[in-house]
Amino acid sequence: MEYSPPPLFKQGASARAKVVFFSLIAFSLLIADSHFHKLAAIRQVVGTALYPLQMAAIAPRDVAYRAGDYFVSLSTLKEQNRRMRLERAENAERLQQATHLLAENTQLRKLLGTSERLPVKAILAELLYDARDAFTRKVVLDRGTRHGVALGQPVIDDIGVVGQVTRVFPFSSEVTLLTDKDQAIPVQVLRSGLRSVAYGGGQSGLLDLRFLAANADVQNGDMLVTSGIDGVYPAGLAVAKVTRIESKSTDAFARILCQPAAGVDRNRQLLILLAESKAEPRQPPEETRDHKEKGTKKRAAAPAAKAVPAAGSAAPAGAASTTSGAAKAAAAVPPATTAKAAPVPAAVVAPVPAAAVPKPSAKGTDR
Repeated sequence: MEYSPPPLFKQGASARAKVVFFSLIAFSLLIADSHFHKLAAIRQVVGTALYPLQMAAIAPRDVAYRAGDYFVSLSTLKEQNRRMRLERAENAERLQQATHLLAENTQLRKLLGTSERLPVKAILAELLYDARDAFTRKVVLDRGTRHGVALGQPVIDDIGVVGQVTRVFPFSSEVTLLTDKDQAIPVQVLRSGLRSVAYGGGQSGLLDLRFLAANADVQNGDMLVTSGIDGVYPAGLAVAKVTRIESKSTDAFARILCQPAAGVDRNRQLLILLAESKAEPRQPPEETRDHKEKGTKKRAAAPAAKAVPAAGSAAPAGAASTTSGAAKAAAAVPPATTAKAAPVPAAVVAPVPAAAVPKPSAKGTDR
């Protein structure tokens, strides 16, 4: 009994024959397309029809690539952002340092020009720190007695007066600022020449012109400079500018407030004027001194001459009528050198012997 497959499943040509057949067809199509370009239209139609299938096939790959790129880009951007932030901070710090150095250089140049115009010698000092006392306006500088700083020397900047040295150490000094409540400085109104004294206002940071009449020649905007009459501050240094004048008809004095011209609480570099804060006493001329000494000797000689008879009264009775001998003895007494003459001792006047006294004649006795 033979079994054969149904007609639907009947096998045709062998597999080898099929391979050979399709290979020949493929080579024929390849030759026809490469040499004669006969399949271009067919290729376009087939490519267009298969394009959606191609996109659907590569979609998972693209999604994977894009996800990887996203995470890589995110981490890269974060790293770049971090680096840029650091660079920005460094650049900001460098810019701040450059700005500070530029301002310091400008300030030093101004101070150098100011020191060249001053009539006295000046040294540059740098601010170390403010005083710890909250109720005073004082700063500490890095110059002391080793650098020639002394008490009372003025401290200025490139604009005007800042304060005065009030305490000195070997390598530092304490400066009381112009606005301290215990500080005062003689000033002069630049416009009218009116002289006055400016007092510090303390925490207000202003200066106060006190004891000026209500009708004094002072106006808003007037510039105050040092008058130089105190012998401490050179004349002509800028001190303050009048900002407010309060005057009432019932008050005898006006209240005048001024804004300091210098950077009292701003600058770190200052100038200390190496000038003597106390003027030396003037010596009188030699002729005047000689005249005064002669007058003193004459005034001292008069009491000494009057004291001679009193000393002679202690001598014996015979010496009371002494004529030329007593006078010569009194003249021999040296004049006193002080204003108050000491009493002449009795031993200075030599007693006259009784034999030297002339005896009265008989005629004189009879009379």
